[in-house]
Amino acid sequence: MSEVRIRLVNCTKTFDGETVLDSINLDIRDREFLTLLGPSGCGKTTTLRIIGGFLKPDGGDVLFDGARINDIPPNKRKVNTVFQKYALFTHMNVFENIAFGLRISKTPEDEITRRVEDALELVDLPGYGKRSPEHLSGGQQQRIAIARAIVNRPQVLLLDEPLGALDLKLRKEMQRELKQIQQQVGITFVYVTHDQEEALTMSDTVVIMNKGRILQIGTPVDIYNEPKSAFVADFIGESNIIDGTMPRDNVAHFAGRDFECLDGGFAADEPVDVVIRPEDIELKHETASMKADAYPLSGTVKSIIFMGVHYEIIVDGLDGYEWMIHSTDPVTPGQRVGMILTPDDIHIMKKEVTDNSEDSESDE
Repeated sequence: MSEVRIRLVNCTKTFDGETVLDSINLDIRDREFLTLLGPSGCGKTTTLRIIGGFLKPDGGDVLFDGARINDIPPNKRKVNTVFQKYALFTHMNVFENIAFGLRISKTPEDEITRRVEDALELVDLPGYGKRSPEHLSGGQQQRIAIARAIVNRPQVLLLDEPLGALDLKLRKEMQRELKQIQQQVGITFVYVTHDQEEALTMSDTVVIMNKGRILQIGTPVDIYNEPKSAFVADFIGESNIIDGTMPRDNVAHFAGRDFECLDGGFAADEPVDVVIRPEDIELKHETASMKADAYPLSGTVKSIIFMGVHYEIIVDGLDGYEWMIHSTDPVTPGQRVGMILTPDDIHIMKKEVTDNSEDSESDE
């Protein structure tokens, strides 16, 4: 496991009497692509600005390589930031935009030329040095902003929703390119987004935040497959979230019957949230000759939408719950269907989970 580059210890921040960060603890490792993910107002951008030095925490410490940097200004930190608004200088050409920080630090001219050209090569824009930023596309401007940040050789690059202004196709292209750039330069990226797909696509580690708290930390696979709360399950992808109870270990009661599951450690008949991903439900076509209880769950197709790689199907269940199902098999509205679940498809979690520590962090 790589060493910890940045550590936030019990960091708090309040604006106008409202708590924006509630004593968060977070380790960010060397060469890691870590994404802060959550809805608007969850505290992710505030966290990024505290790391960058643009805000000071009201309480707690920010450590860089073990040294406290709370009072170190942004320009003295080994950190650079790329914002959603790229803030390129329109009166300078691309070369001078990228070279700006090097000139401030009085870097020799021949080294400036070499490093700027290397940066342009890295972002796949060689030969663009003499162009005006105004004549570049949004994706090209974004690459120039990244080149300007990495040319100064920071140990950590902070990115605050840098793809938010791009169209969908270009945003997907830039997701791949950003990950490739991060691997090539070998530095830590801390990325802020509210886009779940971006986080899952690019990250080594995802940090889910809500209301100033860290709810879960883990790899994209861990976060998706093993959410620790109904909020996380609902925020990362689509989920069916049903009220249930746990009569005993490895048995969940919901939709009017008992189902085998893989979870335990709950009190007898403890109320729980049952989470089932739409793609984990197997659909079966019912026939008039079938018994009423032929399948553990059944219902009537309410709607079906073609999504490209699958159909999104809404089923009105006999239990009164409206199920969302992703399937490659088409059905028709009004059709009776059965639904099959395996124990591995059923995820049980406590009604309220808040995790503000590193306990949930993945080992990867």
